[in-house]
Amino acid sequence: MDDLDRRLIDLFAQDPRIGVLEASRRLTVARGTVQARLDKLVERGVITGWGPELSPEALGYPVTAFLTLEIRQDTAEHGGHETVGRHLASIPEVLEAHTITGAGDMWARVVARSNTDLQRVIDLVLKEPAIVRSSTVIALATQVPYRVLPLARLSEAGP
Repeated sequence: MDDLDRRLIDLFAQDPRIGVLEASRRLTVARGTVQARLDKLVERGVITGWGPELSPEALGYPVTAFLTLEIRQDTAEHGGHETVGRHLASIPEVLEAHTITGAGDMWARVVARSNTDLQRVIDLVLKEPAIVRSSTVIALATQVPYRVLPLARLSEAGP
């Protein structure tokens, strides 16, 4: 990525509805250059989507929790991480899940309508027989929301 790519990403991050023509005007480059750069950034997987960012809180899910899941190790019988991943993907309140190292085998970020509702979500997660146990941590406040844009702003010395 060069400086133009970074400026382009920054511009679209600040104003996602800007459009290619207006972006070319603000960056003082040809419209075709902006479109070609965007296409390459999408093709390389740098830009992964154009959809709106949604707020779980505004949708009625103010409680965020992180589940550490322990998964059965006899994967032939129980399916392992892939089976658990498919199960978690079927639960709308599971926002993301990652296989991890250290204590536990997988982390899942979940949301709920209340602390009481969180128990329902945890019960849904635990319906998968490949999950041995879960421990839960409730988030009290968000200090740094999920972000990737600062990585794109790194110096040209980066990858």
